[in-house]
Amino acid sequence: MGLLYTEQKKFTMQQVQELFLSVGWVSGQYPSRLHKALMHSATVITVWDQDKLVGLARVIDDSELVAFLHYVLVHPDYQHQGIAGKMLQMIIEKYKDYLYIEGMPEESKNADFYKQFGFQVMVNGVAMQRCNFNNKV
Repeated sequence: MGLLYTEQKKFTMQQVQELFLSVGWVSGQYPSRLHKALMHSATVITVWDQDKLVGLARVIDDSELVAFLHYVLVHPDYQHQGIAGKMLQMIIEKYKDYLYIEGMPEESKNADFYKQFGFQVMVNGVAMQRCNFNNKV
């Protein structure tokens, strides 16, 4: 049976936490906050192998001009199978009428992946972040 790609937000806190921790992302340590953030995001594409969440992409948008592709992640056991690329193509199609789709890869080593889909490094742009890690749940 093949993988299922969907925009339905039918995932549990535990399923999301397991996926994020599988790729070593800190947000997996805050499962309730992560789940809430995803439920309030404009678009969340999930990929399922039966009942196992194996991929996820999240977009935050302003409904007209800019869509921020916050992350694309795939469980390590499922990487290099074209899953991330298919999710990215779905996002590009959904947001094709927006002026910008801005990607925010967490690691610079992933820039080449995004370039394959027409993304470019912003001239004179710089990624910025302020971390507010704490124990709040």
